[in-house]
Amino acid sequence: MATTERDYYDLLGVPRTAGEAEIKKAFRALARDLHPDVSEAPDAEARFREVVEAYDVLSKTETRELYDRFGHAGLRSGGYRPQADFGNLGDLLSAFFGDEVFGGRGARARGGDVAAEVEVELADAARGAARTVPFEVAVSCTACDGSGAEPGTSRVSCPTCGGAGQLQQVARSVFGEFVRSQTCPRCAGSGRIVETPCKACGGDGRVVEERRLEVQVPPGIHDGQRIRISGEGHAAGAGGRSGDLYVRVRVKPDPRFVREGNDVFSTLDLTITQAALGASVEIPTLDGDTTVELEAGTQPGAVVVLRGHGMPVLQGHGRGDHRVLVNVLVPRRLTDEQRALLEQFAGTADDATYRPDEGFFEKLKSAFR
Repeated sequence: MATTERDYYDLLGVPRTAGEAEIKKAFRALARDLHPDVSEAPDAEARFREVVEAYDVLSKTETRELYDRFGHAGLRSGGYRPQADFGNLGDLLSAFFGDEVFGGRGARARGGDVAAEVEVELADAARGAARTVPFEVAVSCTACDGSGAEPGTSRVSCPTCGGAGQLQQVARSVFGEFVRSQTCPRCAGSGRIVETPCKACGGDGRVVEERRLEVQVPPGIHDGQRIRISGEGHAAGAGGRSGDLYVRVRVKPDPRFVREGNDVFSTLDLTITQAALGASVEIPTLDGDTTVELEAGTQPGAVVVLRGHGMPVLQGHGRGDHRVLVNVLVPRRLTDEQRALLEQFAGTADDATYRPDEGFFEKLKSAFR
């Protein structure tokens, strides 16, 4: 039983007065939403197991009455145990509705997904780029047109299921019996098998080939995110839908920048004269070098904000900012003349020379607004 012990009616999204048809309709809708061919959520199977437990209880008069009167504790004391021996999500679906929930015997198995990887520079991730991605994929065998049967022969009716594509079993629980329909493992639900396998593909109906596909990397993509290309995965047997290609994007680190979300950070080294007198400096950005006028008296730790020079918002509008942290270089070796000039300056400077017009923390807060 689910350890969270959430309210079964809430899990199915129905009121406590719901009838059998309403409960079944709600569960069917949730089953479709949480099916792995539909949902990419990592917790889809766990969530489905919760709602199937809720349906198991609320769809039977005896267990529903126990639950309505005494809650989860009443079910436990009454000896109820959820059907926990379903091996996977497909079994759970079949146990309650049979394979017809997602199209019956006419439904074809979906091909597997293919994973690939591509590497881009940070600047390319900022502006978007096209990349050619190599990958291996199982495609339909041209010799047998994907049937798996040697040319000149044909597939025959499956002796295991009698051509039905499904097997039915009677399962027993403490509350009675129910008929469980499942896909025939021998013919994979097609109702037909290959007696004389195709020599080119060994009867699988597919062969592996190397492909290269141009993929558009969208502006603003983050390291590790995946791009899904529908229908470019492994071919499915017996005319089913091909799987998808998932391309994981690796964004190479750029030694000039640090990315935080959609903002970009870098540092700028100034000499003490540039910081004291002000200067026109070139700052590298994702869009190339840009000229910035620094005011006289720029302090170490000051942050120069280049609005809209950060990373684009993925599948959105606008861009982040580029924040430049100023570092003032102090000379390590001085000539006699340079030392004399600095000593002369030190002798004429007073507190007013160094007093800021605005506090450091106020400036810092302004930079991050």
